[in-house]
Amino acid sequence: MESNAFSAYQMDLADEEEQEDMDWDLTTAAMAAIVAGVLIARQRRVERRHERRLYLTRPQLLPDPRSDTPWQVLYASRNDRAFITTMGFDTQSFEDILEAGFYGTWTTTPIPRGDTAATGNPRPGARSLDAAGALGLALHFLNSTMREISLQQIFALIPSTVSRYIHFSLDILLAVLRQIPDARIQWPSGIEEFQSYNNLIVTRHPLLTGAFASIDGLNLPVQTANDPEIENATYNGWLCEHFVSSVLVFSPEGTIIAAKINAPGSWHDSRVARTIYEKLRTQTPDGFYLVADTAFPRGANQIEGRIRAPIKTGQTLRGTASEIQEKLAFDRQLLSYRQTAEWGMRGLQGAFGRLRLPLEIDNAERRANLLETCIRLHNFRARRVGHNQIREVYMPLWRQTTEDEQVWDGFEKMLFSDQRRKDRVARFHNFAVFNS
Repeated sequence: MESNAFSAYQMDLADEEEQEDMDWDLTTAAMAAIVAGVLIARQRRVERRHERRLYLTRPQLLPDPRSDTPWQVLYASRNDRAFITTMGFDTQSFEDILEAGFYGTWTTTPIPRGDTAATGNPRPGARSLDAAGALGLALHFLNSTMREISLQQIFALIPSTVSRYIHFSLDILLAVLRQIPDARIQWPSGIEEFQSYNNLIVTRHPLLTGAFASIDGLNLPVQTANDPEIENATYNGWLCEHFVSSVLVFSPEGTIIAAKINAPGSWHDSRVARTIYEKLRTQTPDGFYLVADTAFPRGANQIEGRIRAPIKTGQTLRGTASEIQEKLAFDRQLLSYRQTAEWGMRGLQGAFGRLRLPLEIDNAERRANLLETCIRLHNFRARRVGHNQIREVYMPLWRQTTEDEQVWDGFEKMLFSDQRRKDRVARFHNFAVFNS
């Protein structure tokens, strides 16, 4: 009896151990299945990210950024047409910027990095780009609406390098432009200069005695901020979009002689233009005035008569027949000359494609620097090349295809994706398409 009971006990114990082993095996198998499932899901997420990836890694790029890249071929060509199409300047103007300080600063200044000391010695020979390549990268960025993946292909740079080089190159470019006299943004300094501007205007508009420039507001798209205060400040209720606002003054030579930039889009033009109103009040001789659109605010009583605009639609004119005819003739010439500000704005955004895309919202200083850089480059080109040369040589290259014309004349009504697709700089270069 005792032996049978002991045997039964042993059998029960063996069954329990076998069941425990089976349970353990099942648990282990379940855990392995879970781990395998997690690994498979992770791999699928990586594969999906690769399918949507908007950057290239070194194996997918040309091996040497300093040899046989699309940029190197373009630069070696020394072709004015190619330079103007992709960077907005002919070869001589490009070299002038290099020699004005860009080359020296690029080769003697360490590139800021978060993982290295800022006090280290620069090693220009170890960089992926030389000074000309860095300037070319900055100008490609400003003149196009391309994504960084396209710039990676043109310059054979990996993502972290292209972003770092763009920011560093733009900082150098602005510092150099601030030292170049032809890139200055400067109000007329004496009555002789005001008169010389008026002489240019009355050559084609003889009734506009005293006019010396035109003024208008410019709204540029900006990203939507996560901060509610910034989001509200940049929202323009009239246009129902987010903008930063600027007010620019264009001389008859095509240069920008005053600019108030990077104000919140919710601000009225009269608020943005306060510093310009002050220049009109304190730095402008009597008898001289700016020409504006009918909708542009003409300031307070202190500058009455310093901003003139065409007659508003429906406005009643009083006087004798000859007086009304005289007012209408003056108004037609105001209206005609006022278009120079529109042409200036169109030329600025037409040349610098980056201004047609939403500007970054999280760094106001970088955004303001980008706007100032574009304005100074605009002035540099206007003074070095001349207004007539820009209209006869540069603009035809910027508008040489049907797609170019569509972007130039109607970018305000185009989707940002369409502007990228029709970008003239991107179409100039041929890009390879890599499979993931």
